[in-house]
Amino acid sequence: MSLAPRLDLRQSQSLVMTPQLQQAIKLLTLSNLEIETFIGDALESNPLLEMGEVPARAEAGQDDGGDTPETPREERDADTLIAEGAAESDAPTDLSAAELEIDRDTGDGSWGAAEGFGGEDEGLEFDRHGGTALSLSEFLHAQIGAAGRDDREIFIARAIIDRLDDAGYLTETLREVAETLGIPLAEAERALALVQTLDPAGVGARNLAECLAIQARDADRYDPCMARLIDNLELVARGEIARLQKLCEVDAEDFADMLAELRGYDPRPGLTFGEQGGSPVVPDILISPSTDGGWRIALNEATLPRLVVNRPYLVELREGCRDRSSRAWLKDKLEDARWLIRALDQRQKTILAVASEIVTQQQGFFLHGVSHLRPLTLKHVAEKIEMHESTVSRVTSNKFLHCPRGTFDLKYFFTSGVGGGEDGEGASAEAVKARIKALTDAEDPKSILSDDKLVDLLKAEGFDIARRTVAKYREAMGIGSSVQRRRAKKLAAIR
Repeated sequence: MSLAPRLDLRQSQSLVMTPQLQQAIKLLTLSNLEIETFIGDALESNPLLEMGEVPARAEAGQDDGGDTPETPREERDADTLIAEGAAESDAPTDLSAAELEIDRDTGDGSWGAAEGFGGEDEGLEFDRHGGTALSLSEFLHAQIGAAGRDDREIFIARAIIDRLDDAGYLTETLREVAETLGIPLAEAERALALVQTLDPAGVGARNLAECLAIQARDADRYDPCMARLIDNLELVARGEIARLQKLCEVDAEDFADMLAELRGYDPRPGLTFGEQGGSPVVPDILISPSTDGGWRIALNEATLPRLVVNRPYLVELREGCRDRSSRAWLKDKLEDARWLIRALDQRQKTILAVASEIVTQQQGFFLHGVSHLRPLTLKHVAEKIEMHESTVSRVTSNKFLHCPRGTFDLKYFFTSGVGGGEDGEGASAEAVKARIKALTDAEDPKSILSDDKLVDLLKAEGFDIARRTVAKYREAMGIGSSVQRRRAKKLAAIR
């Protein structure tokens, strides 16, 4: 064997993550508000970039002299924007399988985003908010995951929490909440009762009397006498002590204690948290019904800056660049500016493509409410829009969608599912759990449903699931076995 040095030529292929590719991947995961910060940094580092003005749209019925301004790109519907300029959209946002392997090796934080969709409630991510104080909404959302009995109840309770004012009161009527979410009024009442068990005591009340009654129950002081006192707060305000004492049927000493207890309650429990500790949720995508019966999908232009190249300044700099190094610097800045503009444009098209497919797949939710939410996976959406699953994962990170039913994290629409019926389509786990609970709640105390019977009833309704799955969901919701339910209902009947 010769040990002498020699020169060999070899060919090999390797994938290199260029800075531009890394930046394109990062742009996909950012929300619109985070994009604002990113663009601010880009404006400071590249003198050729400047903020572009978004043309104003003509108002309905307004005479514009025949010249209708062009609709801003950020406000065009999904199909129009996606179809535009396919040839010029060369920003590398659709990732290949090889790039996915690189993500695994480098430990990219968004790699795990595809996992856990539709799974158990992970609670509030406190680290995301740094050292800022928790707002009332964040504090309540952090508690609700452990307090709720099933995913459907938790979802409705979260929607109620988002409707509380700064003082902790529910300003909408429960009927309005139920109609907005497309649920029965009874479910909204149960979810509100759950919210009213959270700390601080008194949140979720619809008026002052209910707020004080919740706090009295929490202190184990809500007896008939205290109930009559709270029911007559107008007399307390007028100082009619003798009349109140007579209504409460207590002596002067007990009445003084009751009044002191009442005055110790907080009429505005939510204000103990001050102003909102974190940034409010700002939607990135806006969904609204269109005149043709479909849906109009647009990016939120209020949080989406528009970048352009400052051409007069470019001409001025070009005339002043005399040496080779200056011209090379200017060329690099111009290429960076053009690439960033294309990358942001491609980001918009990718987000709109994913949002459009979500709306298509979850049409039942947008029309009828949470009970019609279908199981959906990242892979299914990726196949429909012909992109890689990791791209869809990045697009759905830190993005919020606003529709007539409220504001939702895009991840919410990706739910786990169980076997379906003859049509072969699965049903969401939340829908199955809700049906199991409804069946057990309505069962006859003399004819308790066994797990096998529940399986038969669910299969008759199109839910093709195994007995062990029914048992798992039943136990997860805290519903006892048939023997335990029979005993409990017998005791309830005796009482």
